[in-house]
Amino acid sequence: MTRIKEKYKAEVAPALTKQFNYENVMQIPKLEKIVLNMGVGRAGQSNAGGEASKELDGAVRDMAAITGQKPVVTRARKSIANFKLREGARIGCKVTLRGDKMYEFYDRLVNVTLARIRDFQGVSPNSFDGRGNFALGMKEQLVFPEIDYDKIDKVRGMDIIIVTTAPTDEEARALLKGLGMPFRTK
Repeated sequence: MTRIKEKYKAEVAPALTKQFNYENVMQIPKLEKIVLNMGVGRAGQSNAGGEASKELDGAVRDMAAITGQKPVVTRARKSIANFKLREGARIGCKVTLRGDKMYEFYDRLVNVTLARIRDFQGVSPNSFDGRGNFALGMKEQLVFPEIDYDKIDKVRGMDIIIVTTAPTDEEARALLKGLGMPFRTK
């Protein structure tokens, strides 16, 4: 069992039960999944040199190194002429983490990765969607210790969405704070 999962069972769940007066164990919010999404932008536009596919391959390689799981290549749902985008074009990759891999990734994110960000003040406490899910944007993949600085071809950002079973943002914020998420104080 991972460190974060043990902390959840030993400390966080009882604290949430006390704070929100849950009557049933199933009411206690928990992490459901973590989704990482990396859009590659011009990956759908391939030129004669095949640069776009190389860019997407680099994104897939980086995402696999960060998560330890093979990413799924995402495709455009419809054509948009202004963006030179065709339906079905490969435009990014994503990974959905559940179970022990999710807890291990969360542990690394909170304790290692966020600490490596320059001038880090904490994550925004307002990045909840109204249904207990938290979204976090990363400007570059270099903050992850699994990425070798010499082997990257381009700096890419990504979105990290933490999905919880909490019905409200207040309960989700209490859950993530209990699990060590460094929220910014106002």
